[in-house]
Amino acid sequence: MTGPDGRRAELEARNAAMREQVSSLLEGLQRQTAQLREAQEDALAATGAATSADGLVTVRVNAAGVVTDTQLSASALRTSTPEKLARSFTEAAQSAARDARARADAAVAPLQENVPDLPDLFPEAPSLAQLIPSAPEMPEPNTPSSASKAPVEEDWDDFEPRSRFRRDSW
Repeated sequence: MTGPDGRRAELEARNAAMREQVSSLLEGLQRQTAQLREAQEDALAATGAATSADGLVTVRVNAAGVVTDTQLSASALRTSTPEKLARSFTEAAQSAARDARARADAAVAPLQENVPDLPDLFPEAPSLAQLIPSAPEMPEPNTPSSASKAPVEEDWDDFEPRSRFRRDSW
């Protein structure tokens, strides 16, 4: 049997070991939180870009898939119809959004691989994995939305640009 001094020394040693363990866990949590913050910033900064298959349209989008820049080729208005150009815009925008989503997913992927989550350490703790939003569904390429209307047929051969010297209004 150990005396009061021996018991006290044993309790102090166990207490020091527990403090070290808690300190280590807190450092790990702070490291995970910093990594999560950095990954979220990288995911939010992700951008995507794509050019339509016909090369007429290039679109850039932000992480949310919102178009931030659009460029037309020099021949886009001369060689295309409004319907084809609209399909090119849609194709490029959807592809650019998929690109941005892939970049955002890649930014958070390291956090989802082989990293112990808080519930693994503390059963009552919230999961850090639940803080990472899931990706929205992306439409398949070139699938028209249900809100799209049938294309309006126009004869572009009869199109005459408005002249400054014409007096008719349109």
